[in-house]
Amino acid sequence: MTDDPYKVLGVDKGAKQDEIKKAYRKLAKKLHPDLHPGDPGKKSEFQAVSAAYDLLGDPEKRRRFDAGEIDAQGHERPERQFYHDYASHPGAKRYEPGGDAGEYEDMSDLFSDIFGTRQRGGGATHEHGFHARGRDMHYHLEVDFMDAARGAKRAITMPDGKMIEVSIPAGLEDGQTLRLRGKGAAGIGQGPPGDALITVGVRPHPVFTRNGSNIEMELPITFDEAVLGAKVDVPTISGRVAVTIPKGVSSGRQLRLKGKGFPVGKAAYGDLILRLKIVLPQKIDEEMEEIAKRWRSHQSYDPRETLRRAI
Repeated sequence: MTDDPYKVLGVDKGAKQDEIKKAYRKLAKKLHPDLHPGDPGKKSEFQAVSAAYDLLGDPEKRRRFDAGEIDAQGHERPERQFYHDYASHPGAKRYEPGGDAGEYEDMSDLFSDIFGTRQRGGGATHEHGFHARGRDMHYHLEVDFMDAARGAKRAITMPDGKMIEVSIPAGLEDGQTLRLRGKGAAGIGQGPPGDALITVGVRPHPVFTRNGSNIEMELPITFDEAVLGAKVDVPTISGRVAVTIPKGVSSGRQLRLKGKGFPVGKAAYGDLILRLKIVLPQKIDEEMEEIAKRWRSHQSYDPRETLRRAI
């Protein structure tokens, strides 16, 4: 499979963010491992699609990939690493277009400012005994919907190549920021290190949609299940459960499964909301057609009666 994330998702390089999200959802729904148990090929394709969306679904990562600063795996390109590390340093603004090196009285001032050793109290410069907390480092991490629902552990790569493990708490929301104490840049002198601030993005799920602490999903049912009622298996974030479909339901009817949503606090959970949708087979056989004809011939039921009264 190609390494180009645009080709993996089947979108043009000029695609808008909502087009990228739509393409991902379509492919994820088609390739999700739950739909292809035991098929390593489909699992591999799903992972490639997820990795491509991890990159292009984040506007900042996408900008950096398009600019050649990171590769298709999100890793810093070697030739860009020094520039990226230095450009994020507060002293880097001195070298932006229009910067004036003349504002430094001598070269010792310039280097002390770059390395954060200059104190601006009364114009004094202290070369020794200066201590300062390291700066915070900011990261973006994409996780699957189910990881956010159940909780998980994921690893991220630091600028120095070290790996750190991040605990994703169950119930985490899209855009939430996690703070890892002491995992940021090293301090100056005896100053403590900064923190790592990780903003987490939650990938959309092909079946579930989050609404606060609740989860919503569309549940397809057959014509006979709607008429006669039935008991069907339904997926939830904690496993499959049997749900009773009442006799005589219509599309749009909602069923609520208590406690099958996202965790709220330590012991409470939201609900899973099922929206029923009657789905007919693509090809109607003669028996079903005959049943419908017989029913129509002696029934006067009109589901649109209320619409006529409203006009």
